[in-house]
Amino acid sequence: MTDIDINVNARAAKASVEPRTHLADFLRDHLNLTGTHLGCEHGVCGACTLLIDGMPARSCITFAAACDGARITTIEGLDDDEIATELRAAFTREHALQCGYCTPGMLISARDLVLRLDEADERAIRVGLSGNLCRCTGYVGIVRAVRSVIEDRRKRGIRPVPGAGRAQLGPAGSGNGASIGRSGMAGRLNRQPVNVEVPENAASKAAIADFVPDKVFEERFTITAPPDKVFAMFDDIKEIAACLPGVALTGEPTPEHVEGLIRVKLGPISAGFRGAARIERDGATMSGRIVGTGNDQRSRSSTQGEIRYHLLPIDAGVATRVELAIGYSLQGILAQIAREGLVRDLAARLTADFARNLERRLSGAAELGPAQAKSIDGVALLFHQLWKLMRQLTERTGKR
Repeated sequence: MTDIDINVNARAAKASVEPRTHLADFLRDHLNLTGTHLGCEHGVCGACTLLIDGMPARSCITFAAACDGARITTIEGLDDDEIATELRAAFTREHALQCGYCTPGMLISARDLVLRLDEADERAIRVGLSGNLCRCTGYVGIVRAVRSVIEDRRKRGIRPVPGAGRAQLGPAGSGNGASIGRSGMAGRLNRQPVNVEVPENAASKAAIADFVPDKVFEERFTITAPPDKVFAMFDDIKEIAACLPGVALTGEPTPEHVEGLIRVKLGPISAGFRGAARIERDGATMSGRIVGTGNDQRSRSSTQGEIRYHLLPIDAGVATRVELAIGYSLQGILAQIAREGLVRDLAARLTADFARNLERRLSGAAELGPAQAKSIDGVALLFHQLWKLMRQLTERTGKR
């Protein structure tokens, strides 16, 4: 069981929950707040939408334990909210509800649009509500209701709040979007700058323990250089770090220990895993092992990773095949979206980038490729995943 201390609708709530308990189930079953509806339970339909630290979020795919210290607002907590009151009246006037099952989540998403849109643009409203599904109304009345509230408020001189108060994008509950001065998890994170140096702790100075990875997969690539030259390059931590996209050293490395930061960006979600790694090498077998651990304070996620490498001579020793075994474990909010296929594909692309940059270094080229990027960009990865899916569908169609 995990102890949590959260603020729900301006009331403190303490409880012990199973780590796997979703926020929607906790609110409905433990606090009897049944205004939060469950539909698909996959984060698709939007019926479970609520506010976490002022930001709309899906409660059916958010763990209650991950919200420790956060401020939660359900539809029941918006009874006296000015915008929600105006929206309820508009929904009634424009016949924007029928069965009403989607309405709580729809109202919360609509409230966010009223708060931040400059004008009542129908396209922007439809895009903003695209994550909330309704099987009854056809959306015409809903869009009309939201437009009327935005138009009325702008005529009354009520200006929008840029980004609904979000200073920067990021996971709900990360503290990126809430007002300064509130209590709870996001408030604590807001009071600490994102780029602050992490104090020296057990993870960075103590011996990094072995672990059993949750997932393990293999990669390999070929370098047109003899194994001894490649192994010597692997001995130079600064050179290797320069070849890895999104990696930056945060301390002076030693032959056995390195501290650094890995930045990852996937659409609006960004993470910076700061941590340390233990380095092992065996010159006799041309092999080595790197075991590391890291934490992203913004998303409250942590990871452990292990890379084993083995260098084999090919083409009469003038080239090298690098064999990798990559294992990892991921905990926290990011674990909810980091599916195995996505991580595996990301590792494959990073390995390809690393191999190209390593080849350039060994050949004496002055410029590197993607390693110079400030973060690992996941947008290209998503397009690559889409391309793979289309190719698989084409292959299946051709076999019929």
